[in-house]
Amino acid sequence: MTPAVLVLRDGRVFRGRALGAVGKASGEVIFNTAMSGYQEILTDPSYRGQIVAMTYPLIGNYGINEEDVESRRPWVNGFIVKEASPFPSSWRGRIGLDDYLKTHGIVGIQGIDTRALTRHVRDHGAQDGIIGVAADEARLVEEARVLPSLIGRDLVREVTVEQPFTWREGAWDLARGYRDAPKGECRVVAFDAGIKLNILRQLATTGCEVTVVPAATPAAAVMEMKPDGVFLSNGPGDPEAVPYLVDSVRELLGKVPVFGICLGHQILGLAAGGRTYKLPFGHHGANHPVKDLATGKIEITSQNHGFAVDPDSVAKHGWEPSHVNLNDSTCEGLRHREWPVFSVQYHPEASPGPHDANYLFRRFRELMKRKNI
Repeated sequence: MTPAVLVLRDGRVFRGRALGAVGKASGEVIFNTAMSGYQEILTDPSYRGQIVAMTYPLIGNYGINEEDVESRRPWVNGFIVKEASPFPSSWRGRIGLDDYLKTHGIVGIQGIDTRALTRHVRDHGAQDGIIGVAADEARLVEEARVLPSLIGRDLVREVTVEQPFTWREGAWDLARGYRDAPKGECRVVAFDAGIKLNILRQLATTGCEVTVVPAATPAAAVMEMKPDGVFLSNGPGDPEAVPYLVDSVRELLGKVPVFGICLGHQILGLAAGGRTYKLPFGHHGANHPVKDLATGKIEITSQNHGFAVDPDSVAKHGWEPSHVNLNDSTCEGLRHREWPVFSVQYHPEASPGPHDANYLFRRFRELMKRKNI
């Protein structure tokens, strides 16, 4: 086993063993509390620019397959686990975690005290760090102190598609894999700021014919497609660093139904004239309780974001919060009082789950079918 270290900007050092590709990786160090779904996490474009630490101690026990990826490649800058399973066991598994990371050049580390790392991040906030071989810890600490922050960096341009494409794949079937979705009733244009494939599958299964466009697509080009609705996807980094997408969404408000998820929720908040701010260590996991303010119901949700919308900043523009996080009272959703526009900060498409909020895709379809603008 090759010795490796994780060093943080504030000088904290964690010593362990290399996992995956041997080399050096840098990024913002955050933690994810999910017990499963590591393959979906690795391939979620929202993690671009970040090193992800899993709090669950054993990762990789069911291996990795080709069906559960959330995008065309892994996007994490680095990966941290307590123990990577050397002998994965699942009839769907095709490759082990260590080999998968090596194949894609992802640098990781295992064998560190992930509980201590999580407490440190909770106490001091997410911060930049470097995974490297244990050769010169002092030099790595100095390098970590001058790493660029995620604030103000446009990471969306790194993960968005270059050309539009259509999507027809629907839900997964145990016997046949992913099935073709039924013919859609509504035409949806989806901005790709780092969109997850399961979002596209949910839209298609709900009855949408989906065209995915690059994040920099102008509003006029979107309207030329005559959509029944517009979807704003998840994505990485600081929403204020994506002004071109904010401008496009601002032009679309009041013209077509809009549904936003995660970064899309933050982009919608900015387009509405509001402001966003960075959370101390973000929300990353599959067990966040969220309250629907209209019904009073509680949903257990999957989340992955480091920024949030200030709901007071959009209140005077006809917007109101629709959901609230029960852990820290941050805004988890917005809706407009007159337009058919809404958004949530969490992931209703969550794969592998939970699926408490899956109804939101049907709500979007009903808004489009009413055509009440």
